[in-house]
Amino acid sequence: MDTIELEPSEYEAAVERAQFREKTEPYAVSARYDRRLRRVLVELNTDLYVAFNPTAVQGLETATAADLAVIEISPSGFGLYFPAIDADVWLPGLLAGQFGSKNWMAGQLGKAGGKSRSAAKVAACRANGAKGGRPRKNARLAQSAFLRRTTLQLVKAPCRAMSS
Repeated sequence: MDTIELEPSEYEAAVERAQFREKTEPYAVSARYDRRLRRVLVELNTDLYVAFNPTAVQGLETATAADLAVIEISPSGFGLYFPAIDADVWLPGLLAGQFGSKNWMAGQLGKAGGKSRSAAKVAACRANGAKGGRPRKNARLAQSAFLRRTTLQLVKAPCRAMSS
């Protein structure tokens, strides 16, 4: 692992920021996975519990109950580590509603948008259905096979004419 060289003033500033964060922000004192609720439960130093659905968090979305059985808390209390799947969760980000990287979050929003049923989307579906709807997958495959055969015949045709 690479080490970072810090000037003494940078180190002191980092320690000061960490001490300030420890005094002002909640941190984890215990964490466990509840199989019945299917939630990760985190007890904070403020005597509050936070529960979250692991399928909504980047790195945990495909984890099984066995993968979530062991949770380690970082020394600062701001990180949760799931050793079975080598996944880390940053508690301050989680509490702020950030369940993954910006790209991952954007992808999740895109999935949700694709599943939405707005009035405009329903009307567009009905209009498309009135036109015959989306072609069936088998029909598209048959059409593409037909086009390939036709193209091959066109390419071969001049060769036959020249050989006679």
